[in-house]
Amino acid sequence: MKQLWLTAKLDIVESLRARWFQIYTLVFGGIVALLFVFGLTESRVLGFIGLSRLLVTYIQLTMAILPIFVLITTVRSVAGDREAGVFEYLLSLPVSLSAWFWGKIVGRYIVVFAPVFLAMLGAVIWATIAGIEVPWDMFGYYTALLAVMAACFLGIGMLISAIARTTDMAQGAAFMVWLFLLLFLDLILLGVMIQGKVAPEIAVTLALANPLQVFRTAALALFDPQLIVLGPSAYVILDLFGTAGYKVFALVYPAALGVVSATVGYFLFRRGDLP
Repeated sequence: MKQLWLTAKLDIVESLRARWFQIYTLVFGGIVALLFVFGLTESRVLGFIGLSRLLVTYIQLTMAILPIFVLITTVRSVAGDREAGVFEYLLSLPVSLSAWFWGKIVGRYIVVFAPVFLAMLGAVIWATIAGIEVPWDMFGYYTALLAVMAACFLGIGMLISAIARTTDMAQGAAFMVWLFLLLFLDLILLGVMIQGKVAPEIAVTLALANPLQVFRTAALALFDPQLIVLGPSAYVILDLFGTAGYKVFALVYPAALGVVSATVGYFLFRRGDLP
């Protein structure tokens, strides 16, 4: 356990010095600042006003930015160390492979989640000072949603990094995975299903296998419990899960996907040719 935390600490320190982390932090901090500047806390959409409106917009923007940031930066972890010859040095130290691999994950998770959470926490603190009502239930659920989103794509990124032999291959694969998940959101998937005359239940099930779709629908469900904007697909989702059940599913499934991906990546990493 001590080796794991030391590895995590080392990864955090390296990330804090990296230029990508500075850009990453600036992006999410800048998003919140711009939302305040443009007065979203004073607008009303579907009955949501104040900080609720800002959080709804923030979560939508985060879903588009966070996955690709996490994937691209994470896949460099194992693949980059392999190219740099770190493994040869690692094998000479009293650090187990499991402690190194999972320590990397813990450190990287703290690094990718902290700026996203702190930006949202900063919005809450500012709203409290300004006398704006804070929707604590929405803040809590969105925090959990962002936490499992980071865990999900971190696990996928570590799996890709363990499989790819070079950094270029890892980054290319990460971009293709993100693009594939992005393409198979509502419109494209719906078109394919209609042409193939697939049953609605199967189409919705395939759509919900996409973690991006799960996050998007869960964010919508918080201010649209009947999922009216999804049309007929809402009936299938609500009949299968119910509103409360789907909110739980949106947290459990991506987290499980991330853990399974990271575990598979670890076994491939341990059995692979490290040098």
